[in-house]
Amino acid sequence: MMETDATADPVEEAILRLVAARGHGKTICPSEVARVLGGPHPDGWGPLMQPVRKAAVRLAHNGQLVILRKGRPVDPDSFKGVYRLCLPPAGGAGASPVSGADDDV
Repeated sequence: MMETDATADPVEEAILRLVAARGHGKTICPSEVARVLGGPHPDGWGPLMQPVRKAAVRLAHNGQLVILRKGRPVDPDSFKGVYRLCLPPAGGAGASPVSGADDDV
């Protein structure tokens, strides 16, 4: 069970909520997070894409999230381009995070 505190980042909370709802072996698009927070119009969610990326990097550094590119985990400090987010593998460090046909669509 995940604990939250009063100073928790709403972007991080939204990411963790969405990946948990999707479940292990499945990914989410960062724009899904931005849309949940900013609404359906691009003027609302578009400016949130960088905060979502920064929050994803923080969560990846904390071991709470895996950032994927082309279905493979990437270094949170050096990835570029289109990416997806998922929960860390349930089976430990050597397990593949996703079975993943839904990455980099």
